[in-house]
Amino acid sequence: MTRVAAVDCGTNSIRLLVADVDPRTGELTDLDRRMTIVRLGQGVDRTGRLAPEALERTFAACREYAAVIKEHGAERLRFVATSASRDAENRDTFVRGVLDILGVEPEVVTGDQEAEFSFTGATRELTGRDDLARPYLVVDIGGGSTEFVVGDDHVRAARSVDVGCVRMTERHLVRDGAVTDPPTAEQVAAMRADIEAALDLAEETVPLREARTLVGLAGSVTTIAAIALDLDAYDSERIHHSRVSRARVREITEWLLRSTHAERAAVPSMHAGRVDVIGAGALVLLSIMERTGAEEVVVSEHDILDGIAFKAAEEAEAGRRGD
Repeated sequence: MTRVAAVDCGTNSIRLLVADVDPRTGELTDLDRRMTIVRLGQGVDRTGRLAPEALERTFAACREYAAVIKEHGAERLRFVATSASRDAENRDTFVRGVLDILGVEPEVVTGDQEAEFSFTGATRELTGRDDLARPYLVVDIGGGSTEFVVGDDHVRAARSVDVGCVRMTERHLVRDGAVTDPPTAEQVAAMRADIEAALDLAEETVPLREARTLVGLAGSVTTIAAIALDLDAYDSERIHHSRVSRARVREITEWLLRSTHAERAAVPSMHAGRVDVIGAGALVLLSIMERTGAEEVVVSEHDILDGIAFKAAEEAEAGRRGD
C-alpha cells in the first residue's frame, strides 16, 4: 500500500482524497475524502479571468487541505486542475498560489487527460462484474465541462465539451446578476439547444451509442441519485453504484427546473453550493440519456479523484523501483 493525496480542483468544487492505494490490485482505502464548494469558475465564461474572491476561496480550501495531508503523512501529492483554470487568462496567479500553499504545481490537464483519470477512477473496481455490460460510457458532469469516455479495460475514445452545471447556469439562467427563480421555458430551451450542440461535438469523437452501460460521475449525478433514493441526508455509501432510471431522471429534472431556490434548498441531501446549478446539471444528464438511449445510469462516487490517486500511487511505486 502507498499513501497518497489527490486534489481535484474543478470549476465548482475542490476535493481532496487521502488514501492507501495498491496500484497492482486496484484496492483503494479512503483515509480522508472531502469537498469544498469554491466556485473557482465564477464568471470565467464571461470575463475569461479567475475572480479574486474565487481565488481566495480556493486558496483557503488549499490551506485546510495542506493540514490534512500533513496529518496523514501522504508519500505523494498530485494536484489536478480542470476546466476553469484551463480557460482563464490569469491562471498563473492560481498556479503560484497553489505552489506556495501545497508545495506542488497544479497540473492544468487537457480534457482528454481529465477523461482518462475519470475513466480509471470510475471503472477500476467494476472489473469482473457480470451484471454490467461493456463497453462503458463514463460521463463526468463538472461545473465547466463534461467528459465523455468510452472503453472496456482501457479508454477507446474520449472528448471533453464545454457544458457543465455552472457554465450552463451562468450562460442561460442568469438575468440581472441573479439566477432566474425558476427559469423560463425559453431559458431552458436555449440551454437544451446548447447541450445538444455539445453532444453533437462529442459524437464526432466518441461513439456514445455503442456503450452498453452508462456510468455517471460528479456532484450533479450523485445529487440526482440522492433525490431518487429519497435520502434524509447525503449518504455516499448508498449512492455509490445505485442505479437511476431515465424516467426517474426526467421526473427529477423537470421538478428541479420548475422549482424555486427555497424548494431546492429544502431537499435534505442537497449541498448548499449546488442549489442554483443542479437544474442545469440534471438537464445535461437527461440529455445524454436520451441521446444514447440509456435506460439507467449507474452512479459512481469514485471518479477523477480516485483516478488521480491511482496515478500518484503508480508514480510513487515506480520511483521506489527507480524506473
